[in-house]
Amino acid sequence: MTDSAGTPAEPDDTADRAPGAGSGTGGGRHGGGRRQRSRRRQRSRRRSLRWAALGVSLLVMLVSGVGWWLYRSLEGNITTDLTAVEELERYDKERPLPAPHGAQNILLIGSDSRAGAENRKYGRDRGVQRSDTTILLHIAGDRRSVTAVSVPRDLLVGIPSCRTAEGTRSRAQHAQFNSAFAIGGAACTIRTVERLTGVRIDHHMVVDFHGFKSMVDAVGGVTVCLPAAIDDRDAQLKLNAGRQTLNGEQALGYVRARKSLGNGSDTERMDRQQQFLGALFDKVQSNGVLLNPARLYPVLDAATRSLTTDPGLDSLKDLFDLARSLRGVPTERVQFLTVPRRSHPYDPNRDVLVQPAASRLFERLRQDAPVRVVPKETTTSTVGDTERDTATGSQNPSATPTFSGTNATSARCG
Repeated sequence: MTDSAGTPAEPDDTADRAPGAGSGTGGGRHGGGRRQRSRRRQRSRRRSLRWAALGVSLLVMLVSGVGWWLYRSLEGNITTDLTAVEELERYDKERPLPAPHGAQNILLIGSDSRAGAENRKYGRDRGVQRSDTTILLHIAGDRRSVTAVSVPRDLLVGIPSCRTAEGTRSRAQHAQFNSAFAIGGAACTIRTVERLTGVRIDHHMVVDFHGFKSMVDAVGGVTVCLPAAIDDRDAQLKLNAGRQTLNGEQALGYVRARKSLGNGSDTERMDRQQQFLGALFDKVQSNGVLLNPARLYPVLDAATRSLTTDPGLDSLKDLFDLARSLRGVPTERVQFLTVPRRSHPYDPNRDVLVQPAASRLFERLRQDAPVRVVPKETTTSTVGDTERDTATGSQNPSATPTFSGTNATSARCG
């Protein structure tokens, strides 16, 4: 067949197509094109999914790697005190029984060390261990209360024979309490506390100056109320009266100062330390640090860098478990007090225990029994008007004895 110009015409294939092949769905050139486009889109989606999966996998690996690095970094900060463990094992048979009901007793020791660049400016390093702050932290078995008991540095106590840093053994002696740390470190201090109180120490922590400062800075400072201005050259502290938020350096001077504040006694310094620790605990709780990993990490990093502890608390998991167990403690049930004491009758620079109040307090801690702490202003001493800061005890043996001190709630400023 030809057209009008005589040119052969293209064969008409319309008749050869199947009915409906030239139109409608799935047919002809248009249907084939749609199938190809659909296959291309599917291949594109599969490639996108593969890349997305690869990206997520790489992100998970990166986050996991960073998390593991942070975890190992924190654990590497902690120093384990194996020497104390070996010494305590040597005398295990003479140590008190563990606390009942799952209660824990942790001895916190503030090291007054001048060693290291950060601490050297506070005085000359004479190569002697110092401990001006020792606190027995009793965590109740039900984890609903914490009682922190300060032991005065000047308290006269019986110190057992201890192994010294040189490997020799000291003689048993009657001396001021902080001599124990200078003689035989944490182990000697623990054995002295156990003999004094009859309370078994489960764990111990030693924190130095730099660690304390770093922890305060990590929580953004701690607020205190100052009744008068402070200008203490020895403590390197100068502050105005009134409400003040102290950074780490200022906080250290505040808890160390003695000569320029109050009557210059170590008792008043311990009171300030207790007030400050209560305010610090309240700050951590109120800011949700324990529940916020982003805020918790700087605190843990600061704490672990200057922390020496026994093997039972030398891992991040152990410290996290401890922090988590304290998370449910109501702020008002975090209590601070000093062992009932008074000045020695023949040496006003030394302290002795007040009885029977001290024995009553130690018995409550041994039994994991409730201890009620009220502000000093509301207590009436049973040992005379000269010692307002001693435990009052209770005339009723079945009642919960009352002791003077403070708690984290009353430590708030304003």
